[in-house]
Amino acid sequence: MPAHGAAGRDTTLCETRSVRILVALSGGVDSSVAAALLRDEGHDVVGATMKLWGGASDSGCCSVSDVDDARRVADRLGIDHHVFNFTEEFEDRVVAPYVRAHAEGLTPNPCIECNRHLKFASFLDRAIRLGFDAVATGHHARVVHDAGDPRLLRGADPAKDQSYVLSCLTARELTWLRLPIGSLTKPDVRAIATRLGLVTAAKPDSQDVCFVLGGSGASARERFLSERLTMHAGEVVDHSTGHVFGTVPAVELVTVGQRRGLGLALGGGERRFAVSVDVGRRRIEVGGEDDLLATGVPLVQRTWVASPLPVGTEVLAQASAHGRAWEAVVSAGGVELTTPRRRVAPGQTVALYLGDEVVGSGIARKAA
Repeated sequence: MPAHGAAGRDTTLCETRSVRILVALSGGVDSSVAAALLRDEGHDVVGATMKLWGGASDSGCCSVSDVDDARRVADRLGIDHHVFNFTEEFEDRVVAPYVRAHAEGLTPNPCIECNRHLKFASFLDRAIRLGFDAVATGHHARVVHDAGDPRLLRGADPAKDQSYVLSCLTARELTWLRLPIGSLTKPDVRAIATRLGLVTAAKPDSQDVCFVLGGSGASARERFLSERLTMHAGEVVDHSTGHVFGTVPAVELVTVGQRRGLGLALGGGERRFAVSVDVGRRRIEVGGEDDLLATGVPLVQRTWVASPLPVGTEVLAQASAHGRAWEAVVSAGGVELTTPRRRVAPGQTVALYLGDEVVGSGIARKAA
């Protein structure tokens, strides 16, 4: 397997000249330290917090307390701070597609869509219009700016690596992006924040879905979606025999690969999983672990950091933020897996790597 990401100088923390950088201050410790490091390097740093979600939030990213924490960090660092209101864009590009995906039986990844459309589109465009030379975030990943196109690499801390959620970015966005903490571990980041007396030093990490109150479990999703979507009961049938086991109250909440929460005594002693979800037919097919295995992942909305990789290129495919990367080969319609693996839920992003380097991504689609 090629180890493309092992080479190249990580210049994320090594700007050779002072530049104007707009830092996305989320109110968390990572972005706080990112701003501090860039300030200490002598750059002209300004902080900006994105107001994204207009409703209540208890899981970080979008709450009033996060804006206040970001402002206090900026005051401590002696940098200007602004708030950008992107609530309409967030509703249109993240929340509405999230609801629509559930209505279609897909498993969306709203954090990646937020990165794609808000943090590295709306925010970046605003920074460019305001005359900044670069933008920075507190993501645990690395951008290498050397000869040729910029490259995106995994972060130094494997437990906190966030390159997966940035896999939708292209060279255009990466050209503007600085990731100051990508070469640090999380304990390093917290130690710096403590030394600087930042209010965010011991603040817990935010949860994934900022607009779903109570976390990202099925009950929280159901409460949120029930206000925006009509739920439908669905029958649960055996994938092989067609035997009907019973029903679930909301087929829109079931995801491929799910075992718990189906609320059925399926019997037989064999563990069964959802292997397909058909909202239109109000039908969920269940099967054993072998029925979940797939030899490939069909992808739509494929993006490449630079040039598309040729069909037949060996890559690593990762289907969740902290999941294991699988050996795969680029195909005309997605990737083929060298070993059968558990099926990726349609709607999930699959990030593609050469070694530690992100080279592209796509969204898993339903098999024809």
